[in-house]
Amino acid sequence: MTDLPDYRPNVGVVLFHPDGRVWLGRRTNTSGPYNWQFPQGGVDSGEDLETAARRELAEETGASSASYLGRTDGWITYDYPPELRGRKAGRGFRGQKQVWFAFRFDGDEAEFDLEGHGEPEFEAWRWGYLAEAPDLIVPFKRSAYETVARAFAAFAATKSAP
Repeated sequence: MTDLPDYRPNVGVVLFHPDGRVWLGRRTNTSGPYNWQFPQGGVDSGEDLETAARRELAEETGASSASYLGRTDGWITYDYPPELRGRKAGRGFRGQKQVWFAFRFDGDEAEFDLEGHGEPEFEAWRWGYLAEAPDLIVPFKRSAYETVARAFAAFAATKSAP
């Protein structure tokens, strides 16, 4: 049992290229191998979840040309490891509860500007495959990413055999 508050409300975004690949960002000042993730962030008090997802997408990637594809049902949770709970990232919460959104990117890649909104979350980005995302994320978020990958599999491209 813990005396920490419940889970911090959060949204996540899987941004799909029209060909079914997904946008992956490499976290700023985070050593590998588990330093790639999707855009995600907190929900402001009273903020609509889709509005929060679009805001986070724009803040973290610069992209705003995105069409709604779907969202996960209910909240997906993960716990912070103990060493993160006292730091700014943990904000004193046990972990995060997230609703994830799938959007299709409809713009030009010149829209991506990782430094356009204050301190950048990401230092690089690439198009990848949804199925690889759980292996790229920090282990304490892996179960959440596996759930998201299953939820949005119908939108995703698959790697061709070499």
